[in-house]
Amino acid sequence: MKPGEVRIIGGEWKRSKLPLPRNVDLRPTPDRVRETLFNWLGQDLTGWHCVDAFAGTGALGFEAASRGAAHVLLCDVNALCIEAMAKSQAKLGANQLRMLRGDGLSTLRQQAPQSVDLVFLDPPYDFPQYPMALAAAAACIKPSGQIYLEAAKAWRDDDVSAWGLRVAKHLKAGAVHAHLLLPAA
Repeated sequence: MKPGEVRIIGGEWKRSKLPLPRNVDLRPTPDRVRETLFNWLGQDLTGWHCVDAFAGTGALGFEAASRGAAHVLLCDVNALCIEAMAKSQAKLGANQLRMLRGDGLSTLRQQAPQSVDLVFLDPPYDFPQYPMALAAAAACIKPSGQIYLEAAKAWRDDDVSAWGLRVAKHLKAGAVHAHLLLPAA
């Protein structure tokens, strides 16, 4: 694979390549981490509603759509990221994807309560608003919903219990800490 692209690792569009926008500092979720995440979730996301709040490359949202998600909202503040994702959407005919240029935290807050099956939270590592993002994500997921959290540090049950969440799975791969969070009850 050439530098400047990410490939979809599973589902309908397996091995399809997503171009990375030029001159944008992105840190795409590594293939190994995405593979583990979708093993945790199960490979079939048929009918799911997902929000990728800090989409960047869109790799997580495209992976969900490739596995049958019915609706995936990809949000990013960077116009070049939105443009690159829109081109990939058109190339793949991925009509279940919707791109939104804007703030991921605001986007999460605008979702109807308990309406989302899966939220991807993969903001920049220096993101100072993890607590607010987790609160907004916890409010919008269904009682059976899940949150994928990627961060530079490990989060524990004590760190997420204030939002009614628990850490179901955790993986460390290099500098990446990947977490699958579930409602505590």
